[in-house]
Amino acid sequence: MINKESSDHLSRRAWIGRVTVPALTVAGAAMISARVPGAESKSSTFSVVDYGAKGDGKTLDTLAIQAAIDACSLAKGGTVLIPTGDFLSGTLQLKSDVTLHLSAGGRLLGSPRRADYTAGKGVPSGNGNIVFLYAVNVARLSIEGKGTIDGNGLAFYNGKGDNTGPGQNGVDGNFDRPHLFIFHQCTELRLHDVFLQASAYHGIRLLQCKQVYIDGVRIYSRVNKNNDGFHFFSCQYVHIANCDVQCQDDACALFGSNQFVTITNCSFSTRWSIFRFGGGESQNIAISNCLIYDTYGCPIKISAGRASIENFSFSNIIMKNVTGPIGIGFSGKSNNGNLNTNQPATKPYIRNVSFNGIRASVIAQPVPHPDIHFDLNYKEGEKNSCITLNGMDDHYLENISFTDVHVKYAGGGTAAQADKRDVPKVAAEYFGVWDTTPGGPPAYGLYARNVKGLTLQNVRFEFEGDDARPAIVFDNVQDAAINGLSVQGSMNAESLLRVMNSKDLLFTAIRVLTPCQALLSLEGASNDGIAIDGGDLRKAKKQVIYRDGAQQKTLKLRV
Repeated sequence: MINKESSDHLSRRAWIGRVTVPALTVAGAAMISARVPGAESKSSTFSVVDYGAKGDGKTLDTLAIQAAIDACSLAKGGTVLIPTGDFLSGTLQLKSDVTLHLSAGGRLLGSPRRADYTAGKGVPSGNGNIVFLYAVNVARLSIEGKGTIDGNGLAFYNGKGDNTGPGQNGVDGNFDRPHLFIFHQCTELRLHDVFLQASAYHGIRLLQCKQVYIDGVRIYSRVNKNNDGFHFFSCQYVHIANCDVQCQDDACALFGSNQFVTITNCSFSTRWSIFRFGGGESQNIAISNCLIYDTYGCPIKISAGRASIENFSFSNIIMKNVTGPIGIGFSGKSNNGNLNTNQPATKPYIRNVSFNGIRASVIAQPVPHPDIHFDLNYKEGEKNSCITLNGMDDHYLENISFTDVHVKYAGGGTAAQADKRDVPKVAAEYFGVWDTTPGGPPAYGLYARNVKGLTLQNVRFEFEGDDARPAIVFDNVQDAAINGLSVQGSMNAESLLRVMNSKDLLFTAIRVLTPCQALLSLEGASNDGIAIDGGDLRKAKKQVIYRDGAQQKTLKLRV
């Protein structure tokens, strides 16, 4: 039975715990110390030590902490205080009108024992399995403070991930380990300042939540596989700012129908990807002023089968030491390759995606993170990577724009890569397209297939050393305007640009930065309405090469 203090006089330890709330004045402390735990006041503070929690890092404090949360909720709201100490716990259920406050010296530590965790009550099957902290159908829930929530995730490492990647379907996956947080159908959810670390699985999973505000949160989670940072599914009105995320898997995954999302002023690093999107009706998302470093598997990745994705904006983003760096794949089909009859009958699409103010340095291949203790399974297609826009069959990416984008690549592309014209139709992961292509993509800067309405304005592609590939390959691109393109050439590459079976393309003010064999290789009998108007082309030894039935009448060249 929990020993709950019932007198008006607090123990010295409890009193010290209560006054560790930041910005608490002496007068305020006196007012709080006079309250009885459970008093009917929204300003009440419920210290977990008053409900029997020991905070010694050894005693399991689950029941005591849950009792404080329950009392706070019963009192129509208040603050549950985690004071200085290490509070060991299993699964905890958070409730409406509760503020969970972690003092600067307070740590909520996940139990290393599987038996101390349960699934979240009311969390849909397949999304929750087991969990450390969760909330379902709650409102006005806050988690704040300078303290730490530690998932103790290394205790659950067994060498396996969940095997939910492309083609794996979760077979023989490791699901029996706790997520750090799961929030399902919550509104007015706030997370401020806390430090989250060492999750056994995903960090923060938000399912069908609305009005979510995350500010100043730091995540450091690299002890287990599938250590996602934020993982959203069909949420609305989500705002993330001033966060620092170092994780092992997707830093900020947005699946399903996420809408009205902003992410700004954050820094990210991970093995796999930063902003990952897929499925549903994901619309109206703005990401700005972010720093991305030491990230592989593509920092910005939109991998969609049958989805309705539109109105995405990525602006003022710096990438340092990445592979990718941007990949959009669209098949118009379900993950198993067949049309998904459970989806709406309307034709799926990806459209209205803009990239503005991007500066990136792309390395030749992923580099192991020294603080990740297991093998990271690098893919062949991650080597010599480029920006990939990959539509399939009769499905197109529409209205994609790049403005003020400067990327420097590692170079090293080979003639074997450059000669690859018949690119596999794989849209699930950008590197999946290039796993079957010798060493990577046939372009060092941008590969675009099945794109309608493509704009490049003040785009600059360079590389270190040498590269035998063209800077840009357009395959079945329609309605494109390229203005102020500056590209580095190579005498070992057949051409600087390659256009295949495309129509209605206008190139203006091209700058050839270094000597190259030819400006353009025009390939295929289906090209039509290609125009090159002006620019500095002096360093191109030859202007145009015609191949595979391409005709001179389809090109208008004025220099």
